Amino acid sequence: MSFLSLVVKNPFRNKTRSALAIVGISIGIIVIVALGMVTGGLENSTQSTLKAGAAEITVIQTGSSSFGSGGSLNESLAASLLNISGVKDTAGILRATNTSTTVATTTSNSSSGGFGAEGGVSVTGIDTNKLSLIGVDTINGTAFTNTSTNQVIMGTTIAQSLNKTVGDTIDLYGKNFTITGTYETGNFITDAGIMMPLSTLQNLTSNQNKISDVLVKVNDNANVTTVSQSIENAYPNQLSTTTAADEANRINQGLSFINTASWAISLLAIFIGAVGVINTMIMSVYERTREIGVLKAVGWRDRRILGMILGESIVLTLLAFVIGTIVAVVGVELILTLSPSVGGIIKPSFAYDIFLRAFVVAFLVGVIGGLYPAYRASRLSPTEALRYE
Repeated sequence: MSFLSLVVKNPFRNKTRSALAIVGISIGIIVIVALGMVTGGLENSTQSTLKAGAAEITVIQTGSSSFGSGGSLNESLAASLLNISGVKDTAGILRATNTSTTVATTTSNSSSGGFGAEGGVSVTGIDTNKLSLIGVDTINGTAFTNTSTNQVIMGTTIAQSLNKTVGDTIDLYGKNFTITGTYETGNFITDAGIMMPLSTLQNLTSNQNKISDVLVKVNDNANVTTVSQSIENAYPNQLSTTTAADEANRINQGLSFINTASWAISLLAIFIGAVGVINTMIMSVYERTREIGVLKAVGWRDRRILGMILGESIVLTLLAFVIGTIVAVVGVELILTLSPSVGGIIKPSFAYDIFLRAFVVAFLVGVIGGLYPAYRASRLSPTEALRYE
């Protein structure tokens, strides 16, 4: 039997003990890969907020939230901001939350209910000519017209959640609206909402001539921070601004916290797994003391013995890496498939560095967990080992 065959087969002489060690390592690998896929997908979505063409600055009333609902600003403010140096274009938008709970259907492709909590759907009112400022560059179908009172476009996330398509109708605020198109911006928040003409949403929510915030597109040669500060200086204690980069940084900080937590959980699971590997390999060395003595007696050097035991430890952890990776990928895809509302928001990342990180962790655990047992085996005296019962 070749040296490589011994390294691959020996760890599984005691299947139960080996299986427990593999399970311990696999749990850590599952956490690393699964959370890496999810946070990576969210990071990719965050970067889409910086896409070309979209507004770089959001203007809100001082003290309010950039994602708040309701009208707190006068609609005329959008035009006034065009007078500030560096501002290229503006769009006043009204954000609201739908309180309807029924979904009207007109085609066989639609389903009643579906989303379950449709009352929490975000609805945005905006001028159809300003859609690019909110990140909507292409539409599957057609955009609504500013004069329409019964047309909307939907993000792909909510369209999938509600099983809706172009031509279907949806009940919003007790009124049927025809879906004229769907859009995908890559931003998980925007893609989970519905858009309609600004005037229509203002009338539905009794916010005539009111908007929630103003989206600002700056000139190509303008500095975003400078323009943002100019707006606040022009309207002291009235307006606050936030940039797309600021929003992305805040989201990334939250994702960094999730990554840190995932590493802490992973390290705990890996520590437990490493203890299992050490225990497995030490017991394996004790049980094979005579065998190791025979190998030494026939000429095996200490270095070869050490390499064999260390290799067996690494085989265990690399197998745990493979199992953990498969379980993580299948598990994430299964969860997102069974939960369309979540799956539409999160697009898992399959970046190579996620799997490389998991592989390195598994390999290091194999080396660390097998080092002491391998050293102990390599230092056994052939004569004493052969007398061992």
